Amino acid sequence: MELTLSNEAIIAIDTLENNGFEAYAVGGFVRDSLMSLSPSDCDVTTSAFPNEILSAFSNYKTVETGIKHGTVTVIINGSHIEITSFRTEAEYTDHRHPDGVSFTRSLYEDIVRRDFTVNALAYNPKTGIIDLTGGINDLNNKLLRTNGNPKERFTEDALRILRALRFSSVYDFSIEKNTSDAIKECKYLIKELSAERIFSEIKKLLCGKYVEKILLEYKEVFFEIIPELKYADGFDQQNPHHMYDVYTHIVKTVIGVPEIPTLRLSALLHDIGKPYVFSVVNGTGHFYGHSEKSLEIAEKTLINFKTDTKTKNDVLTLIKYHDPVIEPNKKAVLRWLNKLGEELLLMLLDLKAADNLAQSPECAKRLFEYERIRTLVADINAEQNCFSLKHLAINGEDLLSIGYEQGKIIGDTLNRLLEMVISEEIENCHSALLLQAEQLKNRHG
Repeated sequence: MELTLSNEAIIAIDTLENNGFEAYAVGGFVRDSLMSLSPSDCDVTTSAFPNEILSAFSNYKTVETGIKHGTVTVIINGSHIEITSFRTEAEYTDHRHPDGVSFTRSLYEDIVRRDFTVNALAYNPKTGIIDLTGGINDLNNKLLRTNGNPKERFTEDALRILRALRFSSVYDFSIEKNTSDAIKECKYLIKELSAERIFSEIKKLLCGKYVEKILLEYKEVFFEIIPELKYADGFDQQNPHHMYDVYTHIVKTVIGVPEIPTLRLSALLHDIGKPYVFSVVNGTGHFYGHSEKSLEIAEKTLINFKTDTKTKNDVLTLIKYHDPVIEPNKKAVLRWLNKLGEELLLMLLDLKAADNLAQSPECAKRLFEYERIRTLVADINAEQNCFSLKHLAINGEDLLSIGYEQGKIIGDTLNRLLEMVISEEIENCHSALLLQAEQLKNRHG
């Protein structure tokens, strides 16, 4: 089978071969090409040792940041091509990185060290696909299987546990039984990973089309990462509005929102505080204050993940407001737009809709309200209605020009004028707002 390589990858392989070395495209590029997906950047593996790679590409700009582990980045026509020597690896005492690497001339030795059979395929335009571990058969059967002993592979590098779950979530791979058993047995090793690497994998995993089966079948792995989730597992809500236990409700909400990291994280954490505030009144379960408790746990979780500030703030905002009712009228929507902005308000509607669909069937009737709110947002945009200070037809300079002093009173007055515009007490007109500002100033002396 012929795969389509970029011109730059072909130049890299040809250059190495012309210098007497073997060279192959390898890993994700080959896997994705065979799955008819848009392949990732093409990495090249070669029998050339690092100093020999540098020599072969002496006429090109090279970057040696990974040379200790055998990787040289060659810049060809502006594209960065990573070229790595065939290698074997020493022990992984930190369960993440090999203590050392040794370079080899053997493609086989390089291939068998790789994590999964589907990632251990090599390709050269002259020789075609090289499959030394059964990767093509596994691809055809949509099966994820480690190279060699799965427990050894996961003990070497605990990130492979999360990579396995991500591949299954994104590509709909079944996980081979021995590999699956080893994931569950070695789940405790995830704690050895950096927070950044865990979060990077979790974001991608959550956005997979097949994440539901992973969240349910491998929930113990997620309990290692976010311990508070385990209290939601099997927690009977004892409420006629809820047909699922808390954890299943969370999972159903996750798959109900669009595949956007911020939304999927919000869905995963939106009800995590419920088991902590459960009470029974007249035989019915209630969760008073669960949004606040979920917000507290979510904030701690996101800080532990070292999440970027925007993602953290957006997720926390969505969780904070996932329960309050948004009235489907123009004034209410204008206030919510002022509070959240359009992008976050539309995300909040997505979260609310998924939350309702993950409850009992009668709760789905609220979806009509959310569609009405979306229509109102579109109408507000079309009519260019004012819902934020940047849309207000007056600014701080205008207030200074009529005698206001610098300070807090400027912001307070502008916000008061904005509220009057939203409430339709006054038109968003410069002269009308200026006159109202004069009256407010005189009123406050």
